[in-house]
Amino acid sequence: MKFFIYSRKSVYTGKGESIENQIEMCKQYISSKFPDDVSKDITVYEDEGFSAKNTDRPQFKQMLIDIKLKKPNYVVCYRLDRISRNVSDFSSLIEELNDRSISFICIKEEFDTSKPMGKAMMYIASVFAQLERETIAERVRDNMLMLARTGRWLGGTTPTGYSSEKTQEIILDGKIKTSCQLKDVPEELLVIDIMYKKLLELRSISGVSKFLIRKNIKSRSGKFYSLLGIKEILQNPVYCIADKDSMEYFIEQNSDVCFEEKDCKSNYGLLSYNKRDYRKKNAPRLPKDKWIIAIGKHKGRIPGKQWVEVQNIIESNIPTGKKPSKMHNDYSLLSGLIYCNKCGSRMFAKNRTGRGANKETFDYICNNKLRGNVQLCDCQNINGLLADDTVCEYLINYTNVNSEIYSILNKRKNQTKERLDNPITSIEEKIKKLNTEMDNLINTLSTNNLGEAFIQRINVRITEIDKEITELSNNKKYLEKDLNALNNQELQYDVIINLLSSLKNNYKTLSIYDKRTLIKMIVQKIIWDGQDLHIFIYGG
Repeated sequence: MKFFIYSRKSVYTGKGESIENQIEMCKQYISSKFPDDVSKDITVYEDEGFSAKNTDRPQFKQMLIDIKLKKPNYVVCYRLDRISRNVSDFSSLIEELNDRSISFICIKEEFDTSKPMGKAMMYIASVFAQLERETIAERVRDNMLMLARTGRWLGGTTPTGYSSEKTQEIILDGKIKTSCQLKDVPEELLVIDIMYKKLLELRSISGVSKFLIRKNIKSRSGKFYSLLGIKEILQNPVYCIADKDSMEYFIEQNSDVCFEEKDCKSNYGLLSYNKRDYRKKNAPRLPKDKWIIAIGKHKGRIPGKQWVEVQNIIESNIPTGKKPSKMHNDYSLLSGLIYCNKCGSRMFAKNRTGRGANKETFDYICNNKLRGNVQLCDCQNINGLLADDTVCEYLINYTNVNSEIYSILNKRKNQTKERLDNPITSIEEKIKKLNTEMDNLINTLSTNNLGEAFIQRINVRITEIDKEITELSNNKKYLEKDLNALNNQELQYDVIINLLSSLKNNYKTLSIYDKRTLIKMIVQKIIWDGQDLHIFIYGG
């Protein structure tokens, strides 16, 4: 019998339910519950330093792969929360195991999904495990709200312009409380003042970026400020003075504002909490109605009225359906699809200015060059119309039935089809042979004068064949499921071939938006090396 043991621990402590202890207890359980005369094949999976909030763990993922390939009889763990505290993740695993007739054993809670009551109790326990996790999260938020009202800096990377320092104060009964607050870094705060001043003057983040690059003003890491970095600074309430204007702004945004107008004095700055969702990948920014806003213990830099005006400028510059971004305009086909070979940035379309310029005259310019001129990248610009015509002509030439791209795509399509057909065809042939053998054996049993020992041997073989057919049928089912991706890949090649034909036959009647869509579905990327365009086609 095959057993998989899974063990996990968030942090190594050297005591308690260590990885080693979990594994040993699981092995002892297997030895006690299964007879000595049963051969045991045990595989162990260990994840040290991973939490149970999700299933993004290397050994857990490997176990899921091996479950499909090796099909164990049992998956064993020490405790339910070693697998997951999320009901959805846990339910998915149990369903996967049930589909493959694999039992799940949790030795601490004594659950065994091979039995109906064990399966029901397992789901109930998983619900309580998630409830515990959500309760902990709620307590953390309540704690955050309480700390926010004190105006403390709760740690983490300090914003540009500040460092963190510890402070102590005596509270009741002579107890000393230690906390952190932001401390000014004057030279960085001067840069912050410049950013806000220039944004109000130029009304453009890229304009601010170009000014900083021209003046050779860099971040604390020694690099030029990125557009996203500048935007983050301009949107950070930490620089905003706590006054009536800033308070009203956040009340309108439905933020949790932890102060009143009477508390706005001495030009203290704001602190914001709960700005990001750290449960998700890359910690995306939460909407302002989830923010907690408090008065900090540091001096603010920007009056509320000016800070709010900056937010309105930034909001007005965000692309909408009525105001497309520079990547999507009504005159270029390749904006954002071309990459600069020198610095790796995308290249965007920009109308020419000056005498003789019109809407149809434009160039593709490297994004770094757009940001900081030749100081960041001196890549040669491309004539926009010429680039568009060159790429379209190249693609249309590819639509010739005898062209190389068609032979490449059809070859890869056929290779994909072979990968789909061969394994399944082989299994079907084996099943067919086994069925033929079983029919012959059944016919033999109908013959008179067969000895009892011979009949017994035939029955044993029939049982073995039936088991083999069942296993092969299951493997076929799982193989068909796993090869769906290859089916999709085969379909993708058909789509690309049809798109190439559509581009040729309908090019003159297509709108610029339809042409752009077709090109982006065919072309993976284009690289400009300063002299030539290198076109990379999906599947090519």
